[in-house]
Amino acid sequence: MLQSRTMQPQAQRAGSAQDLRDTNRRFYDLLWSGARLVEPEQFNTWPLVRSLLPEAARRLEVAPGLRPRLPLEDTQFVDISAPALAKLRRRNAHVVLGEITALPFADGAFDLVCALDIIEHVDDDDAAFSELSRVAKQGATLLLSMPLHPSRWTPFDDLVGHKRRYEPQGLVAKLTQHQLAVASSAVFGMQPRSSRLVDIGMWWLTHHRERAMWWYNRALMPLGLWFQKQLTLTPGMIAMEEVDEILLVCVKSRTDLLADPKRASEEAPAKQIAG
Repeated sequence: MLQSRTMQPQAQRAGSAQDLRDTNRRFYDLLWSGARLVEPEQFNTWPLVRSLLPEAARRLEVAPGLRPRLPLEDTQFVDISAPALAKLRRRNAHVVLGEITALPFADGAFDLVCALDIIEHVDDDDAAFSELSRVAKQGATLLLSMPLHPSRWTPFDDLVGHKRRYEPQGLVAKLTQHQLAVASSAVFGMQPRSSRLVDIGMWWLTHHRERAMWWYNRALMPLGLWFQKQLTLTPGMIAMEEVDEILLVCVKSRTDLLADPKRASEEAPAKQIAG
């Protein structure tokens, strides 16, 4: 996720759940209305995803927009953006309009659940984690990502509709609460090193949003894909002190395994920690 230079520390964005939902829908409806679909194979997550597919007949991706990480064929997609869903539907994807806090699926319905860059946008993240865990069967794999460190809050977080950044220890406790054991993790995101570039992008998004999004979709996103780094997974939880955004490969675990994270990771299939 793009970053601007650090401003006054802020634990989370203020405002009601409806305000936050409306902000996210407006921003992403405009973004996806002018965007092209990026195929899952173009992202650095594809080697990981491909390794998980043989054991994941039933798959769900939540809030993919037009940047899905799971294959379009035989994956169920859920999003709040009608423009994004319309374009996915034209590619014969299975889509439904819905929210992460109220997923319209039965308990234990999926072998693989993907929700990248979404939980930080939700007012009630406990409800989001609960729903993701609920629809995953025991032993299922969940791919999650979120930004870290409230002290690194920037105006960009406000602009794109973030509700929060996570304190590492609080994140670990929340995962455990929802029966999610970390099998492996990695540094994530496609952020430029230059904060000056992000400041320029912020100015354009604030003052000329439609033109800025046109350039993002036509030029900046392709460049980001070209220069993205290989995803390097580490067994268990990586050291998070200097990590701005994290990708987690989690396993829906039995309660008895959550008391022993090492055992939970060992019981996860080897493919889940393969790079």
